[in-house]
Amino acid sequence: MPAVLAGPARADVITAHAIAMHGEPKYGPGFEHFDYVNPDAPKGGSLRLHELGGFDNFMPWLPKGTAASGVEGHLFESLLTRSLDEPFTEYGLLAEKVEYPEDRSWVTFTLRPEARFADGEPVRAEDVAWTFRQLREEGAPFYAYYYGDVEKVEALSERKVKFTFKPGDNRELVMIVGQLPVMPKHYWDDKTFADATLEPPMGSGPYRIKSFKPGKQVVYQRRDDYWGKDLPVMRGRYNFDRVIYEYYLDETVALEAFKRGDYGWRTETNSKLWATAYTGDAFDSGRLVTEEVNHSNPAGMQGFIFNTRRPLFQDPVLREAIGYAFDFEWSNRNLFYGQYKRTRSYFQNSDLAATGLPGEEELKLLEPLRDDLPPRVFTEAYQPPVSDGSGRPRENLRHAQQLLMKAGYQVRDGKLHTPDGKPVKFEFLLFRPAFERVVLPFARNLKTLGIDANVVRVDQSQYVQRLRQFNFDMLIQGWGQSSSPGNEQRGFWSSEAAERESSRNFAGVSNPAVDALVDKVIRAKTREELVIRTRALDRALQWGFYVVPNWYAPHHRFAYRSGLAHPPLPPYVPIFGALDLWWDKSAD
Repeated sequence: MPAVLAGPARADVITAHAIAMHGEPKYGPGFEHFDYVNPDAPKGGSLRLHELGGFDNFMPWLPKGTAASGVEGHLFESLLTRSLDEPFTEYGLLAEKVEYPEDRSWVTFTLRPEARFADGEPVRAEDVAWTFRQLREEGAPFYAYYYGDVEKVEALSERKVKFTFKPGDNRELVMIVGQLPVMPKHYWDDKTFADATLEPPMGSGPYRIKSFKPGKQVVYQRRDDYWGKDLPVMRGRYNFDRVIYEYYLDETVALEAFKRGDYGWRTETNSKLWATAYTGDAFDSGRLVTEEVNHSNPAGMQGFIFNTRRPLFQDPVLREAIGYAFDFEWSNRNLFYGQYKRTRSYFQNSDLAATGLPGEEELKLLEPLRDDLPPRVFTEAYQPPVSDGSGRPRENLRHAQQLLMKAGYQVRDGKLHTPDGKPVKFEFLLFRPAFERVVLPFARNLKTLGIDANVVRVDQSQYVQRLRQFNFDMLIQGWGQSSSPGNEQRGFWSSEAAERESSRNFAGVSNPAVDALVDKVIRAKTREELVIRTRALDRALQWGFYVVPNWYAPHHRFAYRSGLAHPPLPPYVPIFGALDLWWDKSAD
């Protein structure tokens, strides 16, 4: 449990081995390992994975190029590391001790004396401070938003670093600065951090890059001299001697390569492939196995996202009407084999999702913002349109027509025109061929309304570039959510992020009420406050019609070679399976 130090100079300063966003950490200072790991998992063997596309650098923190997969997770470590059986609690990794006042206005981390980079140099406080400044000044826009309320960072001594926060009540900051991937300042003395190069970087993590083929393969080798292998937070983790990423240009080719045995683990997000493609001798013989793993993660929101920076999509009536043309019930039955549920919340599959009408505590947040919120936030419970499942939802399309005509839209020569006479036409931007089977029926229904929606498919690199520049009308994207939302919401929804290229505000949300609610979420002091404030934010986003919601499943789908094993997976297991918990049975 945390200790409170009293005294004239250090009144109410908490000193602890871990920190929880709300409440107390599950594991005490003397814990031996996380409950969900196998502490006796054998070390050895290999894990071979796949990725689509290619890579041209080893710098995942920069807003340019395409970084190789696995760099941050295998080479670099943070001050704290998160447990997967608690909503949001972090334990010391590079840091052995964390200190902060009750109001969380600052935090200091004391580094472990044994923490070492791969060249044997100790991890120092100046490395932490330097990394923070580089990410905020040279890194992707995400870091500027995520760390936006950090006023300054100071190396107080060789092993102690202090972060001081701007005035306000941003209780999550003590935890998110703990997530900082710490880099060696001395390594970069004769290099330029902003250069996206293929020179393998150096970190303090359990692996190093053994070899790579540009754009095609990366091999990570577990380090025998890794400093932290006996830490309680590391026991039972990172068990493979080698982790290899193989790159493929086509998903169909990649799946066939898996069935052939060219790599050994994958997560499947395509329901049709899950229902029809995981068959054959490899599965019949037991060489390959499939598994569905339930989880407690918020599903977030995936959807057909409107770019509201486009003049056409600045009208919420048009955005709402377009949503009536998507027949989820037909798609689920005919395309998805009935495997999905309809998403209605930006925090789906969690207690953070808004349901029913706003309660008394939510109304206290929403009423002062009424002038900037859609009236239905207060009077209706949001629900995406439900169809008859025919594939041509006539009643829904008729309702969409009524909405449009009432708003002044007109149909001339079979084409819908805006109230000021411009034709309603736009592009769906895709890079995954699998989504065409979903988008084309949607576009067909839109044509019934007189809307021309053309499907444009580009390669991954073009897609990424256009996404960063917000050069699209509509695309399929999403926002993953954690069980404890906080500062990342600024990058998703803030007016400032809407104007900054490479941010994750794909929809261009720019609304003072949303800005205010995001700030309320960030400053929640208790779990109860967080839930109420997140639900209020959810309502503002739902009734903004920034997306046509897609679908979700409350489980992950994994397929892997039978030689791999894992412990019972924890409730907050991510979609990529917490692969650091798995092991190769041949290593026994």
